[in-house]
Amino acid sequence: MPQSLANIYIHLIFSTKERVPYLADKWRPDLHAYMATVLANLNSPAVLINSVEDHAHILFNMGRTVTLAQVVEDVKKSSSKWVKTQSSKLARFAWQAGYGGFSVSASKVSTVTNYVRKQEEHHRVKSFQEEFRAFLTKHKIEFNERYVWD
Repeated sequence: MPQSLANIYIHLIFSTKERVPYLADKWRPDLHAYMATVLANLNSPAVLINSVEDHAHILFNMGRTVTLAQVVEDVKKSSSKWVKTQSSKLARFAWQAGYGGFSVSASKVSTVTNYVRKQEEHHRVKSFQEEFRAFLTKHKIEFNERYVWD
C-alpha cells in the first residue's frame, strides 16, 4: 500500500505540579486555544480541550508522524511558558512530570468529548486522583501509587 493512513484518538490527562490550583477560570479558554494551536502545528488536531483548576483533559487526533511523547512534551512545555505570562504570581507554575494517554475508539469519540466537556461537574464529587486512578484501572494500566503523583 503506497499510503500511510491512521486515525488515532488520544485522551490525554495531566495535572499541575502537586495539583496546585493554578488554572484560573478567566484565562483557561485562552490556554485551551493556545494548546489547540500547538496540537495543530503537530498535525494532531484537538477535538476538545478542557480543564479545571488543577488539571487538563485533551482529546485529540494524533498525527501519524509524531509520537505521544513528542505531543505531550510540546504541549506541556509551550503551555507552561504561556501560563507564566498570565501573571507574575504564576512564575513557579509547572505541569506534573507525568501524564496519562488513553486510546479512544472512533466510535467512542462523542462519549469522551462529552466527558471532557463536563469536567467541572465531575469534580464536584470526585478528586483528580480518584478520577486518574479510575482511568488507569479501566485501561488496565498497572501503576505504583508512589510514582504516579508529583
